[in-house]
Amino acid sequence: MTTVLCVPQWQGSGLGEAPRLAAGARRSAELVAADALVTVPVLDTGGRPDAGVRALDVLVENLRLTQEALAGIDDWVITVGGDCGVDLASIAAARARYGDRLTVLWIDAHPDLYTPQTLPSGSFHGMVLRTLLGEGPAPLVPERPLSPEQVIIAGERAGGAAEHEYIAKAGIRRYGVEDLEKVLDGLTGPVYVHVDLDVLDPTEFGSIGYPEPDGVPPQRLIDLVSRLDDVVGSAITEHMPSGDDAAGEAEVIRRLGAALRR
Repeated sequence: MTTVLCVPQWQGSGLGEAPRLAAGARRSAELVAADALVTVPVLDTGGRPDAGVRALDVLVENLRLTQEALAGIDDWVITVGGDCGVDLASIAAARARYGDRLTVLWIDAHPDLYTPQTLPSGSFHGMVLRTLLGEGPAPLVPERPLSPEQVIIAGERAGGAAEHEYIAKAGIRRYGVEDLEKVLDGLTGPVYVHVDLDVLDPTEFGSIGYPEPDGVPPQRLIDLVSRLDDVVGSAITEHMPSGDDAAGEAEVIRRLGAALRR
């Protein structure tokens, strides 16, 4: 049994049109086939900045609401957002369940490894993976953070200097577009797959807030995730439609959801 956990959170993004991420979350949730759909009643207010993070108060409450919803689900879960922070609770739950055996495959054009001290905009969706590694805003850091050895970044091509410095120092495995399939080498054990749709080439999927050139063709991404074994959870994030979805883009999300589903 599979449940889609829809988290229409937008406050982690710094874009002026970030509320469109809520519509994107609901649209993606409609497109991903599942046995059940649970929508988290996240807040829809802008929130207040604190400790270098935009809308931190809202993000903390949304995390609590997501944890509460997740606790009531016994099925295999695919989390659908919303901004990149929507699966904080899902990844933390997988970490608690599988311990050091868990690998998080972070498929994203950006590594999301900033901290409140290194990201002047304060946009949390640029800090999510660093927070999961234990170095983010304190109220959002999980009780059991990931270790760098548990993380693989794939499809990244737009990280900042501070992020790349951290990747090198921490020894995180990182693969770009050109060597994407190398993520499969030696990958065993329980895997959680996080997909930010901006990993895709914007000429083939444009309903995203931060398009980066020279991305992954949709079919290549679908083929990759279809080859993964022992996927214990997944997420699709950062869908930002501007209006009616193009039929081709809707089909990408539908097929990606099917490939991620277990």
